[in-house]
Amino acid sequence: EIHIKEPTEKEVNPRLLPGELLLCEANMVYKYIQEDGSNRGTYGKLVCTNFKIAFLDDDSASDDNEPQFKNKIIGENDITLQCVDQIYGVYDEKKKLLTGQLRKYPEKLIIYCKDLRVFHFCLRYTKEEEVKRIVSGIIHHSQTPKLLKRLFLFSYASAAPNNTEGRNQTVMFDTLEDWRDELERTKGNVKYKAVTINEGYRVSEKLPLYFVVPICVSEESILKYEGRGIPIWCWSCHNGAALLKMSAFPKEQDDSTSQTQKAFLDGIYKTISKAPYELLKTDDLSSSLPSLQDIQTAYTRFKQLFLIDNSTDFWATDVKWFSLLESTNWLEIIRRVLKKAIEVAECLERQHTNVLLIEESATDLCCVISTLVQVMMDSYSRTKAGFQSLIQKEWVVGGHGFLDRCNHLHKSDKEEAPVFLLLLNCVWQLVQQYPPAFEFTETYLTVLSDSLYVPIFSTFFFNSQHQKDTNTSGESLKTQSGPFRFLTVWDWSVQFDPKAQAFLNNPLYAEKPKPDKSQRKTTRFKHQRQLSLPLTATKSTTKRGFFREETDHFIKNILGKRISKFINSSDEPPNSFREFYDSWHSKPVDYHGLLLPRIDGPEIKVWAQRYLRWIPEAQLPGGGTIATAAKILDLMEEVQSLQVKMDEEHSQAISGDVCSVPLLRNSARLSSLFPFALLQRQSIKPALPTSTWKDLEDEDDLVKRDDEFVDLTGDMP
Repeated sequence: EIHIKEPTEKEVNPRLLPGELLLCEANMVYKYIQEDGSNRGTYGKLVCTNFKIAFLDDDSASDDNEPQFKNKIIGENDITLQCVDQIYGVYDEKKKLLTGQLRKYPEKLIIYCKDLRVFHFCLRYTKEEEVKRIVSGIIHHSQTPKLLKRLFLFSYASAAPNNTEGRNQTVMFDTLEDWRDELERTKGNVKYKAVTINEGYRVSEKLPLYFVVPICVSEESILKYEGRGIPIWCWSCHNGAALLKMSAFPKEQDDSTSQTQKAFLDGIYKTISKAPYELLKTDDLSSSLPSLQDIQTAYTRFKQLFLIDNSTDFWATDVKWFSLLESTNWLEIIRRVLKKAIEVAECLERQHTNVLLIEESATDLCCVISTLVQVMMDSYSRTKAGFQSLIQKEWVVGGHGFLDRCNHLHKSDKEEAPVFLLLLNCVWQLVQQYPPAFEFTETYLTVLSDSLYVPIFSTFFFNSQHQKDTNTSGESLKTQSGPFRFLTVWDWSVQFDPKAQAFLNNPLYAEKPKPDKSQRKTTRFKHQRQLSLPLTATKSTTKRGFFREETDHFIKNILGKRISKFINSSDEPPNSFREFYDSWHSKPVDYHGLLLPRIDGPEIKVWAQRYLRWIPEAQLPGGGTIATAAKILDLMEEVQSLQVKMDEEHSQAISGDVCSVPLLRNSARLSSLFPFALLQRQSIKPALPTSTWKDLEDEDDLVKRDDEFVDLTGDMP
């Protein structure tokens, strides 16, 4: 039985951004609360604009119950057109993928999003004409190929002409000065030089305007093959060893061409292997790491585990969780990428060898490895401004094809691959293993991954600096003079107010210690839920976990035999790597020195906040890292008030630093997936005759048991 609210006199209209146009709408659309199995939900209006799909109900108009962590651009029921992954229609209880022109219109619409939200809309009570308009409108605007200039990015930039690219302490690397400063910061300016030869893009449209090469490389060499075969500098280590990257020559060529190119490469290698340069180690990433196709296939399988339609689906997959997780191969790819970054770090740090990463375009896996190596070796890259500058340097200006890899224009599925998401997953492993080493939080990384699909920022919507420059100078839609002024994603004030931005900063970031203070290794908080693939039953809790009994046999018989496969790849002798890895992990952690991720089997985990945040069954009310953070913030507040009493003079300076996450004290029962999951909703557990449910029946209360996993005081440093 469905209760229809009396129509309110107040018309609910969408809040439109500058340049945003309403394209189609449908009234009397019923949005299900899909997770509880009943047909509960709310009536409202479904609209499609040139920026987003939005559902508006009576609550959309009221400002009551404002969440603490609110995005100013995208509301809870908004989906940007770039964030739509797939659209399904339900016909007589059967799901069908919707594309192109439809002969028959569905009674239900299911929208799967790239940020893993799932929306269910019932269209039974909507007028037929409105159903046709809204369904065909949504499919057309979110799924069909479009021209670059049709992106909302351009409509917004021309309608909001006063936008300025707020620098926000982030180095943009679009000037020669920025590159020279970076060379000076890393002390690489003795052996490397910033070049201006690509001004006007006369060498190559794929290269940035300015870049850095070894001093001994001539301009003629750079021009000869449009920048291919030239070692381009990424970063210099404290000992002088440098990380370089190179675009490889195409493999299929006739003999004479490949002989000439080989001779050219030999000449380059000889030049940069002589003093004052260190020995050179080359690493062809296309043969030593998974292909982009493998990465795309693994991620496509992996994300299916989290695009849950309802509660029953969740509990059905839960029983097979480990085998499903392993079969995706996503965690194994993350582990291989991290292992490669450690190998490169070993060459730079211990062997004092230059490392040259080679890839066909040097704009995909080269970006991942060079970024990870810098995050692991350079503590500046672990600050917020440093990390943002690093993404600008290696990805945005470095020429990663965001437009093609994210398939923003729906031009070709073949080019699509979640390379930047792979990087964020790898960085998250480091953030959750060594929280005090990072000035930013996992919430920052989650929000950054969401920003990939927000087309008001230019950061992730071009393939190269050349493409951005040529499209910036175009005429705007209104006949105003001057180029488009795009926003940069690094100006977080566009999406969040100061209170929400506080969630992006880590209150426990270890500031650089004073020389006389000795470093102490702090205790690491263990993850509550088993989000990694276990290899052995190490340190197993006496409590019965969600998957304990189902998987014990599986772990012992299958995964146990694969320990060597998980830890060492077969293509090289592991001794030197293993010795470096074990030796580093046997010492106390210096949060401002080299950081090596733990990569043995169960240490590689699922990024729970990003992937489970919309699934209420996966929440631990009152548990998780947020419970720890809340406790720590209470202590910090107490310390702060004592400090104020002790020293009135410094009270202003301290109060400015400490209120990092507001209002947490009053939230005793926050969800473990806070700040994304704000409500604690009950989930209906299906009656499945498995031992897992029998275990759960033995417990008085699932919530109570989850609380017992979290010891808020025992692990406090």
